[in-house]
Amino acid sequence: DDAFMTTYRNALQEILEGKGYTVTVMDGKNDQAEQNNQINNFIAQEVDALIINPVMTSAADQIIATVKDAGIPTVLINREPTAEQMSAYDKLVYVGCDARQSGTMQGELILDTPNKGDINGDGKVSYIMIQGDPENVDAQYRTEFSVKALTDAGLEVECLSDQVGNWQQDQAQAIVANALAQYGNDVEVVFCNNDAMALGALQAIEAAGRTVGQDIYLVGVDALSEALENVLAGTMTGTVFNDHFSQSHSAADAAINYLTGAGNEHYIGCDYVKVTQDKAQEVLDMVK
Repeated sequence: DDAFMTTYRNALQEILEGKGYTVTVMDGKNDQAEQNNQINNFIAQEVDALIINPVMTSAADQIIATVKDAGIPTVLINREPTAEQMSAYDKLVYVGCDARQSGTMQGELILDTPNKGDINGDGKVSYIMIQGDPENVDAQYRTEFSVKALTDAGLEVECLSDQVGNWQQDQAQAIVANALAQYGNDVEVVFCNNDAMALGALQAIEAAGRTVGQDIYLVGVDALSEALENVLAGTMTGTVFNDHFSQSHSAADAAINYLTGAGNEHYIGCDYVKVTQDKAQEVLDMVK
């Protein structure tokens, strides 16, 4: 039910089926034990290849050991294992973007504003951070590098609140509502690790009588259609396109490479795209 992964999954399935492959999709239901059972069932069915979005990054060792023992070529997506873990099996590849890049771009979106995020002119950028899953490396890097972009540019920053929204719009809305009630106009920037949470943050911002672009800034990641429409309207400062087109095509190609005997390197990287108001329509036309 994650908006980004739904878009990714649909594209991946369409690509592979368009090339004549039979695709079976299972929902891990955010439960690693459930996903482990699904992987074992697929192995018992003797599938030709697996494409896995691990429920938990910490489960990589177990997943890799399982598919290696079965000898099934595997493409991991969305949650990146370490290079050491990837080297454990020769028919294993990770396809994804470097989340540090997305965090840096979020910070750059704030640096691109006329006052570089310091709306009240007190010499520092006061922000609240809404994290996805703190165990997910994407959430960790986006949290770290969005702020690092500001400090690397010489800005002083102040974290008013740093909380976990688990990628969910409703949780982010509640967190931001509480933060705005507590800190009021001191909140100048709201960083969200994904667009779903940014949309929830926007609901709280508007309910609090604040105006994005005037007295507060708001950034997300993923470039969901609704987020892009808000960037166009000026009700979101910007987002970062988590390019599911290049990722889904690369993941499909990697799986096919195994099936045809071509093989893969252990890592296939894709780039994020920074989306400002003047770029939003172009990206929206791509994702719609």
